[in-house]
Amino acid sequence: MTIDLSVQNVTKRFEEFIAVDNVSFEVPEGNFFSILGPSGCGKTTLLRMIAGFTEPSSGAIEIRKENMVGRPPNKRPVNLIFQHLALFPMMTVGQNIAFGLQRRGEKKEAVKTKVQAILERVGLPGFGNKNIDQLSGGQQQRVAIARSLVMDPTVLLLDEPLGALDLKLREQMKVELKKLQAQVGTTFVYITHDQSEALVMSDHVAVMNAGRFEQIDTPQNLYSDPQTAFVAQFVGENNAWSGRVVQTVDDVVQIEVEAGQTFRVRPRQAVSQGSQIGLFLRPEAVLIQPDPGLSELNRFEVIVKAILFDGANSRLLVNPLQSDREILIALPQNRQYDHIRVDDRIEVGWDIESGICFNSGS
Repeated sequence: MTIDLSVQNVTKRFEEFIAVDNVSFEVPEGNFFSILGPSGCGKTTLLRMIAGFTEPSSGAIEIRKENMVGRPPNKRPVNLIFQHLALFPMMTVGQNIAFGLQRRGEKKEAVKTKVQAILERVGLPGFGNKNIDQLSGGQQQRVAIARSLVMDPTVLLLDEPLGALDLKLREQMKVELKKLQAQVGTTFVYITHDQSEALVMSDHVAVMNAGRFEQIDTPQNLYSDPQTAFVAQFVGENNAWSGRVVQTVDDVVQIEVEAGQTFRVRPRQAVSQGSQIGLFLRPEAVLIQPDPGLSELNRFEVIVKAILFDGANSRLLVNPLQSDREILIALPQNRQYDHIRVDDRIEVGWDIESGICFNSGS
């Protein structure tokens, strides 16, 4: 397996502030790798170090086993696409794409052939003579990608490139980018604060927090098996409680969360009697009016406070009895629960395998 990008123990300090703190990861050839994290976590600084616009304070960056530290951006086999695409409005699509090749001194016929070929690859055949302002936002996105790919980079770096698009176009472009990357086979390193973008498009995702990687994993594992409380909170929706372990029987712990309410959980990580716990539960893990025959459930009654209609993502907002805590419950897309109304009192439950808990501070 060829490793296109290797980042080893990279740190970036700005005087006393550590923006990137001892980060290491590898990206295999042809992989779509995303770095997901909140604003200010260090992801753009990390991308700029890979691109060569910022030098690391320490650590190594290699592309195809060649050391990149100290090498200027124009000498690195990477291209960087920003949120604002920086297309030249006075040039045609073809001229935009040809610009880098011409600067590199390639012959006119070779440039023409490469521009036509890359337009085919990004699904814009025949668009070479169009003006930039004649294109939709999604088409402009493809031109920016084509302009980078025509230079044949080993790694294409993308800095929140969908952030300026409207919601519907962003949803479309997530699918388009995924398909395009699979088609062209170039290694993509993509940074975003949008978990949906990272989960939908990526082969692997690194979740970044305060300059460090909390977890690198497949999108499926990040969602179903988070390794830290931050990942559990940041990736997908979660109901969260703080509590204390009051009893352990075999591999099941009993956690007291509030007002004497307790839940039973089979933890995936070791927890000890009396320890403070953060407990997380996905909205889709909560069953509405569960079958009485299901024995290993945490059952309790709630009051429906709101029905949040959002098509396939519709949910109930509920409060447990004698509690102001708000709990989100995914509403299955069938008509089984159409009878539920605001202020109804209903029973809900969740399986002891569904809760994810961490020692406080994890």
